[in-house]
Amino acid sequence: MSDAPRTAQLEALLFVASKPLSVKKVAELLHCAAEDIDRAAEELRHFYHEGNRGIQLLRQGTQLQLATNPQFATLVSALYRDELSGELTRPSLETLTIIAYRGPIRRVELDQIRGVNCTLIVRNLLVRGLIQTNEEESPLERAYTISMDCLRHLGLSSVEELPDYESLHQDPTMMAVLSESSAPQV
Repeated sequence: MSDAPRTAQLEALLFVASKPLSVKKVAELLHCAAEDIDRAAEELRHFYHEGNRGIQLLRQGTQLQLATNPQFATLVSALYRDELSGELTRPSLETLTIIAYRGPIRRVELDQIRGVNCTLIVRNLLVRGLIQTNEEESPLERAYTISMDCLRHLGLSSVEELPDYESLHQDPTMMAVLSESSAPQV
């Protein structure tokens, strides 16, 4: 693992996770004892609390999550209102299309296909409820599929009803791009 302090490692994992993570799961990912994660969580909590920051560490039982400081709720709500009420951008539509036709697909594969980092687009699609993740996957290996709400909005009962689904789902060019991205680099 990295030489980074345990608190920095915990912070990074919580930052990228779209849902609370258990102390046990974080300990497994960082190859350490749960007590180490408890100490790191307390250090992070103190850091955010004492620094009067825009982020705070939430803890409920053994679950940990980063969240915005309630002091900035109005500001954050304004941003989400704009994100949720506006039309999807072209990059968002492209990403949603790739997820629909290639899902389940990991974010690293999305990035490879689109040629750009899709983190913010994926977050926006998750917030809008258009895509979903497999709850069983680790935060670093999570795969995305379109949601039931998205299917309902499109008037479809399954992704297989999308136009040309079979040929695009098994497209040889996409298969080659994805196999190149998973090949070891020499």
